[in-house]
Amino acid sequence: MTTRGRRVLATLAALPAVVALGVGILSGGGALASGDAGASAGSFDTVTVMPGESLWSIAQDIAPDSDPRDVIDEIVRLNALSSSAVDAGQSIAIPATYSAQAGE
Repeated sequence: MTTRGRRVLATLAALPAVVALGVGILSGGGALASGDAGASAGSFDTVTVMPGESLWSIAQDIAPDSDPRDVIDEIVRLNALSSSAVDAGQSIAIPATYSAQAGE
């Protein structure tokens, strides 16, 4: 068998593995997100960001006895935010542990 033939055969043999790996990578994030949503259902409340509010001010309001940095980190993770910037009118999820503290 020629070198070219071996290369073609190796490429054809590896193609299913490459396709399966690509599909696994692309669909992995969606499965993770849907899994998190199902596990977190009912374990948070939502808050609408008011004009002039930031995650820092919201964190201080909902958990005055906690470090705002820790609260912000949990809010960012729960909402899958790319940064800690929020816009007025935006609804964000608040962990239920802090929602209970805000109501006291």
